[in-house]
Amino acid sequence: MTELQLARPRFVLAIALVMTMASLVLALRLRIQPGFEALLPSSRPSVQELERVKARTAGISTVFVVLEGGETAALRKAADAVVDEARKLGHPWVGAAESGPHDALEFLHPRAGLFAETSKLQGLLDDWDEEVGKATGASLDVDDDDDGETTDAAATQAIRGKFNAAALKKRFGVDDESRSKLPSFPDGYYQSEDGTVVVVAIRSGILGTDFEGGREALTRIHGAIDAAQLTRFHPDLHYSMSGDLVTAIAEFKAINDDLTEVGLIGTLMIVGVVFLYFLRLRMLVAMVLTISIGVSLTFGATQLLIGQLNLATGFLFTVVAGNGINSGIIYMARYLELRRKGTSNDDAIRAALHDTWAPTLTAAAAASASYASLMATEFRGFRDFGIIGGVGMVLCWLATYAFLPPILIVADRMLGLAPDRGGFGGLLPKSTSGGLPFGAPFAALVARAPRMATAIGLVLTLAGTFATVRWVIHDPMEYDLNNLRSDTSKRATEMRARKLAVGITHYVGSDGMAILTDRTEQVPLLVAELTKRRDDAPDDAKPFKAVYTLQDFVAPEQAAKIPLLLELKDRVLRAKRRGLIGADELRELSPYLPPDDLKPYAMADLPESAARAFTERDGTRGRIVYIEPVSTELVEDAHYLFRWADSYRKTELPGGQGTILGSGRAVIYADIWAALVSDVPRLVLLSLVLTLLVVAVCFRFGSATIIVLASLLGGIAWMTGALALANVKLNFLNFIALPVTFGIGVDYAVNIVQRYLKDGTGSMMAAVRETGGAVILCSATTTFGYLALVRSVNYAVRSMGIAAVLGEVACLLFAVLVLPGAIVWRDRSRGHFTTRR
Repeated sequence: MTELQLARPRFVLAIALVMTMASLVLALRLRIQPGFEALLPSSRPSVQELERVKARTAGISTVFVVLEGGETAALRKAADAVVDEARKLGHPWVGAAESGPHDALEFLHPRAGLFAETSKLQGLLDDWDEEVGKATGASLDVDDDDDGETTDAAATQAIRGKFNAAALKKRFGVDDESRSKLPSFPDGYYQSEDGTVVVVAIRSGILGTDFEGGREALTRIHGAIDAAQLTRFHPDLHYSMSGDLVTAIAEFKAINDDLTEVGLIGTLMIVGVVFLYFLRLRMLVAMVLTISIGVSLTFGATQLLIGQLNLATGFLFTVVAGNGINSGIIYMARYLELRRKGTSNDDAIRAALHDTWAPTLTAAAAASASYASLMATEFRGFRDFGIIGGVGMVLCWLATYAFLPPILIVADRMLGLAPDRGGFGGLLPKSTSGGLPFGAPFAALVARAPRMATAIGLVLTLAGTFATVRWVIHDPMEYDLNNLRSDTSKRATEMRARKLAVGITHYVGSDGMAILTDRTEQVPLLVAELTKRRDDAPDDAKPFKAVYTLQDFVAPEQAAKIPLLLELKDRVLRAKRRGLIGADELRELSPYLPPDDLKPYAMADLPESAARAFTERDGTRGRIVYIEPVSTELVEDAHYLFRWADSYRKTELPGGQGTILGSGRAVIYADIWAALVSDVPRLVLLSLVLTLLVVAVCFRFGSATIIVLASLLGGIAWMTGALALANVKLNFLNFIALPVTFGIGVDYAVNIVQRYLKDGTGSMMAAVRETGGAVILCSATTTFGYLALVRSVNYAVRSMGIAAVLGEVACLLFAVLVLPGAIVWRDRSRGHFTTRR
């Protein structure tokens, strides 16, 4: 292979170009799936059920237009104008638009009495007739030819005291006390209690997962609002937007912007530190080209193997680049070292390959193995991460040894290397011609105090181990879901608008979980079972607050109640004619009086605004059941989510009527947690075993294996001890840093020990100065790849970056300070002195 590279470098590079272009075409097709469900396998029952519910209910997205800044009357007129303009957009941009549930209230108010118990309606009739009979000597159901006949003042006062509008509304169940438990829509508008906010609810046929369609829908809705000319109703009137479509598009954009920003920052830091080490622009370009090929191949393969990215894998670009460039760093360091000694370019390329392929392959294999250990789980967040990282380490190593040599050959033939010039083209002193000596300060510290370095290292290892044990005992897992979400500080206006809109409109799907039955006959059975579970739970451990169905809007026993309601209406009208009810009271009761042609109704007769949340994409009504959480604050507490998920995850209906599965955010997160907790010990152990095997094979099961592994375990103890002291909580992302650090962190000790064994006893200082400098650079590029994640808008991604950086720094310091210190101490105690070359 080397001879082909030397003889036909341009041919090899042409192959690299073709492979890179093909990989980029594939990689550009990758899309990130931001939902938690993308972290679980598609075969998981909760994921399958969620997809089933989405397929049948997710055909409509919500957009809230929150109007503020004017008087109530002006806000209502503006809301109606927005509704008119939005409806003009038509399908699929706008399927429905409303400023309030006007049609629902218009339909339900005259039928309010149908929700009262039959016995109470009959009792009201009997009580009223009895009281009127006592007071007047005649019943209200007796025909009266004289409509103007009145009752004496005393009798009127007595009857009004017992059967005024307030008392009748209470018996109907529509009084203020009863209505306080229900949403309040003044005059049918989505309006705040103080009248300073009015909301327009728009339903769009565009899904939140359709980024381009969603952006177009929001653009058109903004245009419709502009067409409504809000300021013509009041000069201070303004609006903001929220809703699941707005949130989905904003989060999708934030993630994509985040990927770009994190990738750019990570790339700049990696390129910067590589340049500082070599101080040769040509070497930097060669390495950037090489790692670009490796990363392109990696994500082209990702498209073929996985087909998408998720929250755990979306930021792997900089991680793969920062870790995958390490092989090139070691190769380039050795190449330049040989060139500075006067070795010809071709011989330097041959020698660098011969001297570095084994340790770099070992390091790449160890890193790949640690990544691959994550595949031993059904948790897709880990598995995909393991596939991409494992394949990436191998491909980056192959790209280095296949394409870096011909790049150097072509570069040397075009512009020969001048080894005696200073750094950066001779602009810096000649002492920098080999780049900045990253390893020199560490070598000086070890040479001066090897015993102290060893002793401090052991003390910190013991302290870290103790802190780790206490950390694990006291449960280091993250239960606050707010710490796993994205930073919404830049979307404060949207978040405020969402809170206002949900509080005013009371859209049932905002925080509730939807359960989809197969038949409407199953709904009452499911409701009964769920209600029993809630009622049986202790008062301080209720799993949910309430259950809602479309059937709740259909009154029972309507045929029996309608005659009673019509009689009550007749009594009210007669009472008005006799002066037993005043005109104001009649106006107060009028919305709840049934029409003369009142007939029984069914779910199909309910207006759209009442049935929308319970309607499937094909128009089927009544098979959806919502369960409302105990409080909106608790839905961010994982402890509560587990209890909530267990309450509706699976319900066996009585009488063999079927099994109803539930899903949603609560069940999905509970499953993520269960997969994480059950797989943690296995993944950590597997990663350690695989790393051990790779190192043992590299050193042929010799004593060096123990030395390298001791360095790794010491670094891990420092890492976990630091996490414990910082009280960092583990989640589904930052946990990845633990097993991955085994394979990546062992690289540094492997390379230092390899160089020490090659040069012989007493050469540890040279190993730290020469190879140690390259090792420090390797760690720096990997560290910066992770450090870029700290800039992410997602808190879970940030925590992963922090944990991984701690692991990198800890393993590096142990490898270049404690490990060399112990070996120098041992060599000196045996009479071997460190070679100072």
